[in-house]
This record gives sequence, C-alpha cells and structure tokens, in this order.
Amino acid sequence: MTCSLFCSSSPARLFAVVLGALLATPVPVLAASPAQAVVQRLIGARAAQFDMTVAPRGDGADWYRIDAGGDTVRIAGSSQVALARGAYAYLGQAGAASMSWEGDRVALPAQWPAYSSGQVRTPFAHRAYLNTCTYGYTTPFWDWPRWQREIDWMALHGIDMPLAMEGQEAIWQALWRQFDVSDDALAEYFSGPAFTPWQRMGNIEGYRAPLPQHWIDSKRVLQKQILTRMRELGMQPVLPAFAGYVPRAFAQAHPHARIYRMRAWEGFHETYWLDPRDPLFAKVARRFLELYTQTYGAGEFYLADAFNEMLPPVADDGSDVAAAKYGDSIANSDAARAKAVPPAQRDARLAEYGQALYRSIAQVNPKATWVMQGWLFGADREFWQAQAIAAFLGKVPDARLMVLDIGNDRYPGTWKASQAFDNKQWIYGYVHNYGASNPLYGDFAFYRQDLQALLADPGKRNLRGFGVFPEGLHSNSVIYEYLYALAWEGPQQSWSQWLTHYLRARYGRSDAALLGAWADLEAGIYQTRYWSPRWWNKRAGAYLLFKRPTADIVDFDDRPGDPQRLRRAIDALLQQANRYADAPLYRYDLIEDARHYLSLQADRQLQTVVQAYNAGDFARGDAQLARTTQLVRGLDALVGGQHDTLADWTGQAAAAAGHDAGLRRAYVGNARAQVSVWGGDGNLADYASKAWQGMYADFYLQRWTRFLSAYRAARKAGTPFDAVAVDHQLAAWERQWSAQDEMLKRQPPREPLRLLHTLLAQVDAHDPKQRASQDHGRDARQESASGGVQSTTQGVAQ
Repeated sequence: MTCSLFCSSSPARLFAVVLGALLATPVPVLAASPAQAVVQRLIGARAAQFDMTVAPRGDGADWYRIDAGGDTVRIAGSSQVALARGAYAYLGQAGAASMSWEGDRVALPAQWPAYSSGQVRTPFAHRAYLNTCTYGYTTPFWDWPRWQREIDWMALHGIDMPLAMEGQEAIWQALWRQFDVSDDALAEYFSGPAFTPWQRMGNIEGYRAPLPQHWIDSKRVLQKQILTRMRELGMQPVLPAFAGYVPRAFAQAHPHARIYRMRAWEGFHETYWLDPRDPLFAKVARRFLELYTQTYGAGEFYLADAFNEMLPPVADDGSDVAAAKYGDSIANSDAARAKAVPPAQRDARLAEYGQALYRSIAQVNPKATWVMQGWLFGADREFWQAQAIAAFLGKVPDARLMVLDIGNDRYPGTWKASQAFDNKQWIYGYVHNYGASNPLYGDFAFYRQDLQALLADPGKRNLRGFGVFPEGLHSNSVIYEYLYALAWEGPQQSWSQWLTHYLRARYGRSDAALLGAWADLEAGIYQTRYWSPRWWNKRAGAYLLFKRPTADIVDFDDRPGDPQRLRRAIDALLQQANRYADAPLYRYDLIEDARHYLSLQADRQLQTVVQAYNAGDFARGDAQLARTTQLVRGLDALVGGQHDTLADWTGQAAAAAGHDAGLRRAYVGNARAQVSVWGGDGNLADYASKAWQGMYADFYLQRWTRFLSAYRAARKAGTPFDAVAVDHQLAAWERQWSAQDEMLKRQPPREPLRLLHTLLAQVDAHDPKQRASQDHGRDARQESASGGVQSTTQGVAQ
C-alpha cells in the first residue's frame, strides 16, 4: 500500500508505506492512451493491466463499462474521460485506490476482483468544474506538477468541462499594447497574483501590484501545458473572452467611445466598461480572440461575465450604475435609479447587450458557445427578475449560450424563475465553497434528493450538465467525491453502499463501528448545504474567532449542524484510531473533524468572556480568556500536520518570486492580505479566513486579545467603549500583519492524537453540559456500533 500527499512537493507529505509484493513496481510503462496515463500516475505500473477502449457514444451522454477479473480490467467508454472515470469507479469499489486533495491511498490486490458493471451512462452531457475565483483563492502559485495532478483528479471524476483561466495576462498585455496602452499604464492596471480573478471580472484594477513580466510569461507556458493535457483527455475547457472591462488609460485615450465608469466594488475605486454596442467593442473582442487563438488554439466554450456583482447600465447616462450597491443575501442590489428606468427601455438595452456579447465571440468562431456564470441572477435578483433575464438572453441563439447556474445551494430556484433560462443551454450546480475558507459542511441527502428532482423535472428544458464551482479547494473533499459520483452513477445509488466503498478505498476497511461514527458525522456536519455563519453582522469569517472582533458576539446564535453528534463521532473515531494506525487519511480526517468542533467551542468561550465582562465579573472573564487562549494555541499546534498552513501558502508565494527579494515581499504580501484584510473598505476582511496553523495563534488570537484588552479596560473603568476607534486600531494592526514577509516553517505536532485528547479534556473540564453529554454519548455509541448504518459491499468481491 502507498499513501501519498496530494501535492508531492508539500511539506506536509504523508509518508509512504510498502506492504510486500502487492505494491505496484515503480518501473515506468508506456501508457496506451491519455486515460491510461492518468491511471498509471495514480497506481503505477499495474495500470498496464487496464485494457481501455474508446467506443462510439451512441445516443446520449458519456458512458463506461467495466469487465474485470484476474490479471485484466477491461474498460470500454465513450471518451478518454469516461475511461478514466470507469477505472476510478472500479478501483474505488475494489477498495484499491483513492485520490483526494488530502492524500492518496493505493493498495492493489494480487488479482483484480471479478466485476461487471454493465453500461453506466451519466445523465449529464457535461460535467463542469472550477470557479473564476478559484484562480485567486487556491491556484495562483501552482506549478505544472500541481496542475497535472488536478487535471488527473478531474479525469478520474469524469469532468469534461473545466474552467481554464490561466495565462490570460499575456494576451491582455499584447492586446492593450496594440491599442496604445503603455507598459506603465498596464503596470497600474494588472492586479497582483492573488487578486487577478477580480481584475479580470472588472471588480478591481491595479490592486496589490506588481504583476511582473516573468509571471506573465510563466503563466503563458503553464496554460499551454494545461490546455494540451485537457485536450488530450478530450475535455472541452472553458476559455476567456472579452467582457468589456478596459484599463483606465484605454478609457482616457478613447473619450468618444461609450465607456461607463462602473460603481466602486466593495470600496475599491471604479473600473471602466466598454458598451458592447459601441463599434470599438467588437474590434477589441475580435483582436483578443485572435491573439488568444494564435497562442493557445481555438475552443468550443468562451466565458464572458460582464456583470459579476456589477449592475448593467440601463440609464442613458450610466447614473444607475453609480447608484448600485452589492451586499449579501438580504440587501443585494439597491438600484433605485435602475428601477426608475422604464422596463421597456431596460429590457431593450439588456437585449442589445446580450446580443452584442454573443456576436463578439461568434465573429471569430461562429461555432463557439458563449458561457456565462448565472450567479448574478440569484445574488442580484432584485434587478435580474424573469423579464430582465429573458431580455438579456433572448437575442442569442439557444444553441450558442451556456449558463452556468452555479448557486443552487445558495439561491435555489433561479432556473425555475427564469423558465430554465429561456430555453438556453444551462448547467446545474453548486458553489459549496466560498473564499477557500474551510469549515466542515455539506448536505449529502440534499444533493441526492435535489438531483433526483432535477432529472425528473420536465421544466428543465435545455439542461446540458452538472457542475461544482467552488471558489476554493482543499477542504471537504468527501463532498466533491460524492457529487461527481452522483453526476455519473446517478442519485439512485444507495447512500450506505457508496459510503462503504468510499471508506474502504480511503482507509482500507469499513465496518459497522466506522459507519456508525459516520452516521453521527453526517448528522453533525453534513446536513448543512450553506455555512451561514460565514457572513454575520457585516463581518466575514468561518467562525466567530475568525471574524473582526465585536462585543456583539453575545447575540450570535447561528450554528448549523449538531455539535453534540459531531462530538460523538469524534469520540467514536478516537476509540477506533488504533485499528487504523496504518491509514494516515483516517487520522487526517479525524483531526479535521476535531478542529472544526474545537473551533465552535472556542466561539462559545469567546462569548462567555464578553458576557462576563458585561456583567462586571472580570475574574471569571479573565479565567475564561486564559482557557480560550490555551485552546486556540492548542488548535494552532494540532493543525500543523494538515494539508495547508500559513507557512505553505506564503512559502508558495515566495517560491513563485524566485530570488527577487522585492518581488518576494510583494507576493507574500498578496498571500497574507488575501487571507486577512483582503482589500477595499473592509467588508471583505476575513472572507478568505483559514483554519490553518499560523492563523489561529498568530492572527485570530492576537486580534481578539487586543480587542478584549481594550473592551475589559473600558468596562472596568465604567467608561463608554469606543468601538470605532478600536476597530481602526485593529485595522492598522491587520495591515501591519499582512505586510510581514518573514519566512515561516510549519510545525507538525509530534503526537497529534494525544494533543487532541488533551484539548477535548480541557474543553470538557469547564463545561458541565459537555461532560453530561459525553456520559450519554458512550451509551449512544454502543447502540450506534451495534445498529446504525449497515455495512453493504456490493458488486466487487471482497
């Protein structure tokens, strides 16, 4: 058996374990197909025993068929991606291999178990993946080996339509130079590496620059590698197109063009948008696609998001744009002036915008499809009502537009309200992750039932696919494993059967006790489709501990899930830990479960501190703050062996800068700013909060300690607490923290499970309710181990 970390270059590499002759020999073999090469990179030389054949697709979407036994696994499929999916499905059912962000497990049997799948056909023509924001929150410092690994993961999960957004800046640079924008002006336009997605979408420009030539050139090389591999596998990557946003220097050089100064997004300065009806728009769009095609080749799908969290100008003077504001799920668009525009004028303008955006792509590639994210239709639903959506899409041919309806776990029903996007092609999906923040959540039952209802709904009209569109990666990997299993093997499959196979592939075994613990895990954290605490009281952050401090936390009472069931699961998993000593991913997942639980406990403790100070009981508040400090420092140590730490994130940024000290400071500043202050007027601070070593103790705890010291002093003196002044002081400290460029080192705990026992005991010692629940939990675990979810292993011989 081998168990390797997802990224082989990561300092958190999980050690390799060799168990006898069953391990595939490390002798390289020549793969017969791209799909077989993917399998080979996962399991080694025994991929040669996989006989893979591409067969006609026939009527319908992709399919695969498995016939295995003895020395051979025969897989037929309609595409390279279908073959890779079939291979991974078989390896998972056999308990032989698992691949995830946290690590891989490979334990190949001497003989392949006998199995015949029959034809397995996905109900979806396309399986999409990634979000434009992923290229800022997760991938900005990735190299080719890391990208190759992710593309392998995509193929094994049957994905054929990933967003491919790298390498754009080389094209934008060449384009704007041809339109006489100087290099000095471009230096003020391009944003830094961790913030390029929002510059591309027209939300910001020139933030956290520079973006040096070396970066632009290296990303061009990287994108060529990415697209070559995706195309070898038969994927149809979604490529960028011109959506209208232009540098300020371009706007100044074209005073007679119809260019709007768009609203200031989240406190950044305004950006500039060229009206698609202006003749200059078609000229710029054509040249961009010509340059892109010359560099990277033509594509089938092109993404152009003109209004990502931005309202379209529908008033003649653009004043409606200046009045627009973007909030969250309640306020959203305050477009008073847009409302004043007569609906007929608004709809005519929107129809012209949509038609011009489509034509700007079709003029270069008539067979291409314009792709747009449908997030705006849910997030800005006050403006984008059914009539406005129909107008915007109405003049585009049905077969030449694809709407990515990404937000069904946040804004359900958007597709129904719009009559399935006016019969345009569309893909149904979920965002799930925001800002690469990493609380544990998801909702297995919801996903299963939701997709069943979708596929049975006659109103879905021109539905073409399913996708998952996370803003960030590297957490809750079980959710993504399950969602793409649903997309391929269908929502009709048994949940307990899927879970049994998943656990066997990931840990090497599965039994009633483990399944009982997972029943508690599902009840404790995996019945939550959206982590609502991430945005509360105008403060972002996954937990209260991660938010900008405020005394108002005493009013917070939004904790999705069931912490008691989660604690029962953790205790049960701890009891079984010795049986899984040879399964590093078991320990990894246990620590993830525990750090989520302990973070919630830290939140409760912070509330207790503030309540005590409010009551004038400073001794009790001080004692609780000391316990909270101990817990948070312990958490910081506990997660030092997990996949990501602040040291890894900033280390990747520093490595991307090479030997240029000034550039290293800039890149590390990008990395630190994104996970802390973000930028703008402060509303985005902690949006990308992280449960990482280096963040718990050195950022979140330090910030709360400073706040509580000031708050205690005011309460003790009986003077009004100046929350505004303290907030300004904290903001200044945050900026200083984000400007540090010290090279950190991760510090994995020597005995993580012993540390975990200690932290749980510390929490229990001062929580009578928790002690009582633990007594009750022991009885419940005995019942769960004898009953609970039944272990079912079907299809593959044990």
